[in-house]
Amino acid sequence: MRALRLVRILVTGARYGLDEFFLGHERIKALRWLVNLLFFWRPLREPRAVRLRRALESLGPIFVKFGQVLSTRRDMLPNDIADELAKLQDRVPPFPSERALAVLRRAYGRDAHEVYAEFDPVPVASASVAQVHRATLKTGEAVAVKVLRPGIDKVIDSDIALLDSLAGLLETLWSDGKRLKPREVVGEFAKHLADELDMVREAANCSQLRRNFDGSPLLAVPEVYWDYCAAEVMVMSWMDGTPIARVDELRARGVDIKKLARAGVEIFFTQVFRDGYFHADMHPGNILVTDSGQYVALDFGIMGTLNDVDKNYLAQNFLAFFRRDYKRVAQTHLDSGWIAPDTRVDEFEAAIRAVCEPVFDRPLKEIAFGKVLLRLFQTSRRFGMEIQPQLVMLQKTLLNIEGLGRQLDPDLDLWATAKPFLERWMSEQLGWRGWTRTLKEEAPYWGMLIPQLPRLAHQALRTDRLVRLEEGVELMLRQQRARNRWLAAIATMLAALVLAAFLG
Repeated sequence: MRALRLVRILVTGARYGLDEFFLGHERIKALRWLVNLLFFWRPLREPRAVRLRRALESLGPIFVKFGQVLSTRRDMLPNDIADELAKLQDRVPPFPSERALAVLRRAYGRDAHEVYAEFDPVPVASASVAQVHRATLKTGEAVAVKVLRPGIDKVIDSDIALLDSLAGLLETLWSDGKRLKPREVVGEFAKHLADELDMVREAANCSQLRRNFDGSPLLAVPEVYWDYCAAEVMVMSWMDGTPIARVDELRARGVDIKKLARAGVEIFFTQVFRDGYFHADMHPGNILVTDSGQYVALDFGIMGTLNDVDKNYLAQNFLAFFRRDYKRVAQTHLDSGWIAPDTRVDEFEAAIRAVCEPVFDRPLKEIAFGKVLLRLFQTSRRFGMEIQPQLVMLQKTLLNIEGLGRQLDPDLDLWATAKPFLERWMSEQLGWRGWTRTLKEEAPYWGMLIPQLPRLAHQALRTDRLVRLEEGVELMLRQQRARNRWLAAIATMLAALVLAAFLG
């Protein structure tokens, strides 16, 4: 099955002429002649960007998501490709309405027109995993009905299995394979994709994020209608707004774009450090903006989580980075075990400084992100830095956020915008506010535990005495058995001597 899927990927790439991207170097250009010979019949009249987008669509959701991430990185792509890949954010070809209605019939046990007062069979948006239809409940509320693509789970399982095989091969054949942990990264990605295929889980994600930002002027999250949700269907309140990628239209509506860009950075850091729970698929197709400049989050299939250890580690790293305290950054990496324990802190500090200094005090439009990534990769390789699979989704989201900020406001200083928020958060965590909050959180536990301390101490003492008594009895028995064996040996020896004397 995996071999067949690999063959299909290679054939699809050749059919759409993607060898133009991968076999363009002079050293391997001869291979293109062979591909052209084998696929002489293929029509290549469309522009390269269109062919790339159509190839990713035909290969399925994992490849579409890859294209979505790339589409936010206009600093790393030619404009024609970035513009075309942006269509993958919400304009993936829909599946037939009849199949959507069949999914609803299977979920509810009756037709959609019996469940809803109105249901539009023409989807308003279509993505790699599901598509969205507009409907009205019989109680009058306008809702968005998200329907899972039929059979999508089998396609994803096949692709994940193939990726796992390729990752295993990478670990075996590449010297950096074990350090980069590709199989663990694929496993983390697979876990999030599996969550995305369960609409009830996505609805729960939406509900949690809505609670986290309840009353926030920065971010609005739709309400979930649980009575209408099922494994293949999610129903939430209809949200109006302008797609965030339409910057000119937002300006025409009076939205302050620079303020909007800064708000996006604050929303990201609030999710990560305050809540440890963040939207991990923040490409422009999943974000609307109201006329008041408030973000509207959509599509909650992929969410990331961080524990307290990861949050504190990241906050210290970010804050030290923003303060240009590279020694602290190096020491934090060493303390966390992410680099070899025999690494010299001063050498690692110097390497980090060489990567980071050129990007400070610069607006996003002047940062060559591709070069920064290359130097970071070279540094991590030199010092044997291990990939942390639990942070892969965070890194992906940070790429999306940075790319989105670049589209909204190329003059945005990402570091200066984030630094005050992180300083305030660290103060709340480590200062007197953090101590007070921790005390409030722990007070119910201590209030329950303190009255039980005498009984628990008595039990511990009794248990300790019993253990010592049992150990003493066991020691006496062992000594007694040893003494008995010694006496038996002496008795045997004496008996042998007496018998020998008698016989002599």
